[in-house]
Amino acid sequence: MHQEKHRFPESYDVIVLGGGASGLICAFTAAQRGRRVLVLEKANKVGKKILMSGGGRCNFTNLVVEAENFVSGNPHFSKSPLARYTQWDFIALVEQYGIAYEERRHGQLFCLGSAKEVLTMLLTECDKAGVEIRSRCVISRIEALQPTESSEQERGDKNGRYRLKVEQEQNRYSVEGHSLVVATGGLSIPTLGGSGQGYAIAEQFNLALTERRAGLVPFMFSDAMKGLCERLSGLAVEASLQCNGQSFTENILFTHRGISGPAALQISSYWYPGDELIIDLLPGEHACDWLLQLKRQNPKGLLKTQLSKKFAKPLVRELQALWWPDLENEPLANFPDKKLREIGDRINRWSVKPSATEGYRTAEVTLGGVDTQAVSSKTMEAKQQPGLFFIGEVLDVSGHLGGFNFQWAWSSGYTAGLFV
Repeated sequence: MHQEKHRFPESYDVIVLGGGASGLICAFTAAQRGRRVLVLEKANKVGKKILMSGGGRCNFTNLVVEAENFVSGNPHFSKSPLARYTQWDFIALVEQYGIAYEERRHGQLFCLGSAKEVLTMLLTECDKAGVEIRSRCVISRIEALQPTESSEQERGDKNGRYRLKVEQEQNRYSVEGHSLVVATGGLSIPTLGGSGQGYAIAEQFNLALTERRAGLVPFMFSDAMKGLCERLSGLAVEASLQCNGQSFTENILFTHRGISGPAALQISSYWYPGDELIIDLLPGEHACDWLLQLKRQNPKGLLKTQLSKKFAKPLVRELQALWWPDLENEPLANFPDKKLREIGDRINRWSVKPSATEGYRTAEVTLGGVDTQAVSSKTMEAKQQPGLFFIGEVLDVSGHLGGFNFQWAWSSGYTAGLFV
């Protein structure tokens, strides 16, 4: 019997490549429909990114999920999966398992305990539905079989069939599946299993790829701004960041390399090398009017003293060195109105030019990926390649910060799980 297992490939209805958020929900959704499902994970255990996410608390979804929260070459693609499996569906599952959670800013939902609870929930659902999960699996080859080549021709299923060569530590074997689901993620955070394998599979079957780059990632500087960021490292400021017609208002954090924090990570998904970023240090306020009013009300005061009421002193020191070094000890009365307007404009529109982002090493997502034009948004199946499905981050759909990438994983994974 043992030999026979090696002579004939093991056979499954569905093989899922990748045991992350999208792969696990797809697996148990399919298995609940009576499908025999195998999950193959490259890492030593599944769900590593889930465990690390949200500082170990897992920002598993958001109360408000709209297509506008996603970056894609086709902004309409995400609508159908997101409507098929909503944030409320996932919240209901979380509540069914008694997992305590809290709402933070901007509708973000986090576990009160640990991200482990979300992973345990997904694995319990897989277990209950009879999903088989294997880790430390490297796929050395994928081939699409003609129906006559398959080990189980009697099924008469012409739905496209796949044979995979798998290397699992010392073992080498083949498995076959009627449907193959690519849930391999993107290039971000390679230490947690990010790789380009999904893109290689897409290319093997002639699916187009869009340009990939790091998203939700901190910025770096190589000019004078680098020194400023180093000196302010660790300081967080509420600000608005703008680039290419997009704007996000939240904290920015100065680091030894540049700027990070939620607003910077969000805008990074819209930034391209060579673009300028506009920082508004007083979002919602007209800094020019405020400074001219200060001059009238407090002509003897120093500008740095007044600004220190709104900004941290180290930041004021840096801005003074940049924008009014020659007037640092002059009272406001001695500032020409024109100069105050100029400083006010800069407070609201401080233009900086990053040299680069920190790249995939720290990026939370990969922008771009498998071109959504090649995939059905109703089923997640490749239009020209029956039985081949793509879900999660490998596709050209990336969420904003705040639980949206997890929601995309749940929605796209669930959708594929209904059709594999």
